Amino acid sequence: MTWLSTLAGAALVLFILRDVFHTLWHPTRHGGLSRTVMRSVWRLSALRATRWRSAGIAGPMGMMTVVAVWALTVAVGWGLVYWPRMPEDFSYATGLDPAEHAGPVDALYVSLVTLATLGLGDIAPTSGWLRTLAPMEALVGFVLLSATVAWILGVYPALARRRALALRLSHVRRSPSSVRAIDSDGGAALLDGLASALSTITVDFLQYAESYYFYDGDENTSLPGQLGYASDLANRAASARHPDVRLSAAVLRTALDDLATVLDERFLRTGGTPEHVFSAYADDHRRSRGPGGPPPADGSGRS
Repeated sequence: MTWLSTLAGAALVLFILRDVFHTLWHPTRHGGLSRTVMRSVWRLSALRATRWRSAGIAGPMGMMTVVAVWALTVAVGWGLVYWPRMPEDFSYATGLDPAEHAGPVDALYVSLVTLATLGLGDIAPTSGWLRTLAPMEALVGFVLLSATVAWILGVYPALARRRALALRLSHVRRSPSSVRAIDSDGGAALLDGLASALSTITVDFLQYAESYYFYDGDENTSLPGQLGYASDLANRAASARHPDVRLSAAVLRTALDDLATVLDERFLRTGGTPEHVFSAYADDHRRSRGPGGPPPADGSGRS
């Protein structure tokens, strides 16, 4: 029983450390726990759309839930290591009856205190290898804290880049952007800039997949609401006379296709065309999509 509990506790701790590693430092589809929690919170927010998504708190709540699951699972794992060895391998402060403080709740308490690096000392390990193991748990607690800070510092700049691209597309959409205006050196430069920004956003979705589950309430800063226009712009520019514009349009189309591939493989799984993927992306974020997004009120987006 003792070694079974120890092995189970070690497996839980290693599972969480693996998930943290794949979520933050080596993003792949193998970091499944954080992705599953974020997806679950996102789906739950769809049931409470008027409160959670409109307020934009689905993403932050998902991150908070992931961190809580990480910390609680690690604490339970270490508690499973401590529990079979209580009270024999632990010292107790004066006034505490060891026989009354040797249950699973007490083991979890010791684990939480150690994980949080509080070091209260009312219950402390005395066995040699346990005295070495406890500081290791404190180090894991520090790693979780550092990982949480690194996660926040990574996700929110990625969200800022995504919203900046959406706003840039909104600016173009609301400006006179006829085929003649695009068919120029300036139009080629504009398309190149959009393609470069889309490449950055694609990398952000690969590096910080959790950023997908953040809702943007304003239409002008919502990428799901603007990608339809970007696709339409690439199609219109492909028929331009200027060779640089046609080249830039081809690069923009490739960037859009790459983004659609990442969105579909990692989140949507529609198996459809890029336009179909962008439509599904807009639907998942509660955004309507026409052939280029909602037209400007003054009609300046006519080709």
